[in-house]
Amino acid sequence: MGPRSRPRARQEARAMSEFVYLFRTTEAEQREAMGEPEQARRSMGVWMEWIRDLDARGKIKDWGKPLEPKGRVMRGKKRLVTDGPFAESKDIVLGFMVVEAKDLAEATELASGCPMLDGAGSVEIRPVGAMPA
Repeated sequence: MGPRSRPRARQEARAMSEFVYLFRTTEAEQREAMGEPEQARRSMGVWMEWIRDLDARGKIKDWGKPLEPKGRVMRGKKRLVTDGPFAESKDIVLGFMVVEAKDLAEATELASGCPMLDGAGSVEIRPVGAMPA
């Protein structure tokens, strides 16, 4: 590789955008998916296989973390606090991950292998915006 290929590689690297995956389910779907201990181990194995594949392809920017199902929401000038799970939404956010992709179409394609889509939930795919300087 000559010196001319390096700037192109840097350009391609800069062309990548970040997308956050929000992993959503309902409490009932989560209980069903995790069921018996052996079923939970199998589910986790499939999950880790998908994550290892994304990582091997250099797509994971931030592995994220699992989130607890309970929480709070604060709203408005009076800082009204509501405990969760939240009545306005039956979904709970189980966790998140940040991936790199060239566009929303690629980020969507990468998410299509997520085991949650096999019946235990959904993946919300959101572009990460840039903060104004």
